[in-house]
Amino acid sequence: MRRHLRHFIHRHEPKGHWHGHLKSGAGAVIGMAIVGALTIVTGIPMLIAPFGATAVLIFGQPKSALAQPANVLGGYLLAAFIGSVAMVLFPGLWWAAAVAVGLSIAAMLILRVTHPPAGAVPLVAFASHLPATTLFLVVSLGSILLIAVAVLHHLVPPRQQYPLRAPPFPESAG
Repeated sequence: MRRHLRHFIHRHEPKGHWHGHLKSGAGAVIGMAIVGALTIVTGIPMLIAPFGATAVLIFGQPKSALAQPANVLGGYLLAAFIGSVAMVLFPGLWWAAAVAVGLSIAAMLILRVTHPPAGAVPLVAFASHLPATTLFLVVSLGSILLIAVAVLHHLVPPRQQYPLRAPPFPESAG
């Protein structure tokens, strides 16, 4: 029993440096503050819970495939579309929110734009009753701002490569 428990409590994440961890936390503060300030300026509820989880990935794990800009923006837009359609077709039905989460995950995996925080967007759609246009504005503008802050943030030492670079195109055999 004790040996099996070890698998559950073992930390697989590599140990980092304290200054890098503080920098990640500071980046998240700056990113969320900018998104929050936009809430005050526009009156649109920009601070949605999934953005906090996105901040963990883009500031704390920038080399993760799940933190890359295409995944962040693509995952959010896809989940907003699926969540909005489900909300229009089945307003207020709790099971439709569950189906929309599952469809969002499947679609993100199929299109290779998996971003785990985006899986919560259909729940935001059902819980907030935001119109589809507002939901799309929130997820697109919020994710673009967070990505932009992350790109700038990772240029500050200790530097992290973000976004990851695509492999070069193979030379054409001509």
